[in-house]
Amino acid sequence: MAQSTMRGMRLGGQSLESERGVSYSERATHIYRCANGHDSSMVFAAEAEIPQTWQCKSCANDGILLADGKEVVLENVEDKTPRSHWEMLLERRSRDELEEILQERLEYIRARRKAGEADN
Repeated sequence: MAQSTMRGMRLGGQSLESERGVSYSERATHIYRCANGHDSSMVFAAEAEIPQTWQCKSCANDGILLADGKEVVLENVEDKTPRSHWEMLLERRSRDELEEILQERLEYIRARRKAGEADN
C-alpha cells in the first residue's frame, strides 16, 4: 500500500526544498600555489579568516596563498607537538595524587587475587 503513494518519485534524485527566500553569504575566491606550480582556487566566505596554506588538489603538497599574484610571506608559526597521554594526565593530577591512586588500585587487585577472583 505504501508503495503506491511513492509512485512517480525518484528517491534521492530530486530535492523537495526550494531556493526561495534563501540569501547566500558573500564569497571570495583565493588561489594557492604549491612548490610544483599547481594552482588551486578555493572559495571562502568573505568574512572568513583565510588560511595561509592549503593542500594542493593535484599533488598533496602545501600550497601558499597568492595575493596580487605573489606568494604571501608566511608567519612563523610554531608547530604544536602532540602531547602524550602522560603529559595530559600530569596537567590534571599531581604526581603525589597519581602515586596514591596507583597504590589504591594495586591493593584492590591484590585483594581480588587473594580472594580467587579473576582480573577484569
